[in-house]
Amino acid sequence: MNESKNILQQIASLLLYQSVFKSKIGTAFIELLNDIDRYNELAENNSLSFLNLLETYGHWFKLIAATNRSWQDYLITRILQDDNPFSQQVQKVSIEQLPSSLIIAAKQDLQILQNIYNCSTQQISDRVQRISHSPVKIHAWNLENSVNTFLQSKQNWTDALEDLATYYRQHGTGIVAQYHALRWQKSQFIGIAHPDPIQLKEIIGYESQKEALKKNTEFLLAGYPALHVLLYGSRGSGKSSLVKALLPEYRDRGLRLIEVSKSELQNLPTIVEQLRDSPQKFIIFVDDLSFEEDDDAFKALKVVLEGSLTARANNIVVYATSNRRHLIREFFSDRPRPSDADEIHSWDNVQEKLSFSDRFGLTLTFEPPNQNTYLNIVNLLAEQAGITIEKTELEFRAKQWATRGNGRSGRTARQFIDYLRAELA
Repeated sequence: MNESKNILQQIASLLLYQSVFKSKIGTAFIELLNDIDRYNELAENNSLSFLNLLETYGHWFKLIAATNRSWQDYLITRILQDDNPFSQQVQKVSIEQLPSSLIIAAKQDLQILQNIYNCSTQQISDRVQRISHSPVKIHAWNLENSVNTFLQSKQNWTDALEDLATYYRQHGTGIVAQYHALRWQKSQFIGIAHPDPIQLKEIIGYESQKEALKKNTEFLLAGYPALHVLLYGSRGSGKSSLVKALLPEYRDRGLRLIEVSKSELQNLPTIVEQLRDSPQKFIIFVDDLSFEEDDDAFKALKVVLEGSLTARANNIVVYATSNRRHLIREFFSDRPRPSDADEIHSWDNVQEKLSFSDRFGLTLTFEPPNQNTYLNIVNLLAEQAGITIEKTELEFRAKQWATRGNGRSGRTARQFIDYLRAELA
C-alpha cells in the first residue's frame, strides 16, 4: 500500500477528531492525497493526466502559505481548538470519570494525528515531483515551526492525554479557544480577530470606577458570584473603553468578551445557555443600552439579570453602558392621570420602567470631567504618547481643541493627543 493511501485510510479512521480536516486546508490536503494515489497508478508517459495533480498541489500550497504557518503548526492548532466529545467532556470532569471507550478513541486519534504530523511537506512535494515528471521544480512549503506545546515534547502523543485535557480546561474549544473577543451575529458567534487593544492604564480620571469594575471581574474569574454592571454617564467618558480594556488585562486567566448589540438582545437567553457549561468566564458587553416600551430586548435582558426558573450561569455577567440613568424611555404621557380609561395601578408601570437599571447589581457613574481633570487626562496621555512639548502650550491647545470640538471628555482628550502626535511626526 502506498503512503498516500495509508494516510487517507488513517484520516478516514478518525473517531473524534474528524473536524481537524474539515476546513479549506484540510479538504485540500485530502484532495491532494487522493490525486497522488490516483495518478501514481497511471501510465508514466501520459503527461497530460498529471495537470490536475499539479493544480491540486498548488491549491494546497497557496492555502497553507496564506496562513504564514507551517503545516505542522496548522495541525497542532486545529487539534488544540477541536470541539469534539472528548474535548467537551474533559472540561467538566477528570479523565478518570470519562467512559473508557472515549479514552481509547482519543488515544487512537492522537496516534493517527501524530503520524500525519510527521509527514513533512518536503516528502509530499517530492512525491508530486516524481509522479508528475514536471519540468518545473516542485517546491515545498518549508517554514520553521513556531508552535511549541506539550505534544511535540512527547515521543508518543497518547502519553499527552492528561496535558491535553488540562489545556482544554484552561482554553476551551472551538471558536472560544480561537478568539478571546467575539460578537453574536445572526444566531452565531463570530470571532473578532483584532479586538481593541486599549489598556486599563490608558483610561485616566475615573480610578474608583476602574477599581470597582476590576474587583467585580476578579470575583468572576475566581468563581465567586459577580454582579451585573451598568456603566452610566456622559458621552466620551470612557465607559466602553473601560470594559474593552478588561480583555487584555485578564484574557490569560480565561476571560472572554462577547459583544451583543441591542438588536440581538432577544437572543440573550440562548447565548447564556450555549456558554453556561464552559470553564471560561464571559462578559456579555452591551454598548449604548436603552429601550423603547414593550421592547422584546428588554424582556430578554430582564430574564438574564433577574433569573428565571433556570439557574443563573455563574460564569457569565452582563456589562452594559448607557448615557441614560433610566434605561427605558418615559414620557409625560406615561404619568397616570385621573381618567376612567386609566389602569388602576398605572404607577406600578412607571416604577417598573424607572427601576429597571436597579436590576444591575452595580452601577458606576461617569460624570463629565471639569477642566482640571480634563487637562490631567491630556497630560497623562501625552506622557504615554511620548509628546514632550511645553506643558503650557499643550494645555492651551487642549482647551482650544475642546472648545472647538465636542467639549471636555476623555474621548476628546484622546482625539486631541492622536491628532497632536500625528502633527508633530
